[in-house]
Amino acid sequence: MAVSMAKVTSFITRSAPGGPVLLLIEHPFAGIQIPAGTVEAGETPEAAAQREAREETGLEGFTLRAYLGQMEERLPDGERVLLHEATVYSRPDQASFDWARLRRGITVGALRQQANFTQVEYVEYDRVPDPGYVTLQITGWVRDDTLTDRRLRHFYHLLYTGQTPERWTVETDNQVFSLFWAPLDALPPLIHPQDEWLAALARAFPGTAMRGG
Repeated sequence: MAVSMAKVTSFITRSAPGGPVLLLIEHPFAGIQIPAGTVEAGETPEAAAQREAREETGLEGFTLRAYLGQMEERLPDGERVLLHEATVYSRPDQASFDWARLRRGITVGALRQQANFTQVEYVEYDRVPDPGYVTLQITGWVRDDTLTDRRLRHFYHLLYTGQTPERWTVETDNQVFSLFWAPLDALPPLIHPQDEWLAALARAFPGTAMRGG
């Protein structure tokens, strides 16, 4: 399980009269986030950062300003991330009913292991508005070789110089996201652990007191 799943985070900024602003995404059910995603097979992290920026914002013409480093994330006990798209079986046996697929890059709960299989649980929540509730849940068995307990996250700083509305929407991953710019020194609360990623962006803006909320 030593293989890491490569992830990227795209910090997209532009200049504004009051100082630099950061492009943020408001997820309809999960809160405010930074554009991020999974490096596809055969793709470089740099290319993935540009692609995720385009797909999640609907914008074009980013300039890559800097690579801000990487961070290995060791998942807590009981969590795994999918290295490949995985078939979900009803039992720890490939001859059993295969009733679902889980996409590459998502995080699942690991419940138990048996015969080179792990029983996993994938849960989606609706957290807006409170109180939250489970909106989707998949439980079943996947092959052990589709899982890892490590993510290697790459951070990139991208610059955007074009014009946008004050707030706009983008449809991706079967969801409609709202996008907006926020001053670096007055960011709204970000979901955890993305609030901790701001330490990487601070390398590009030394002296700026940025924080998520």
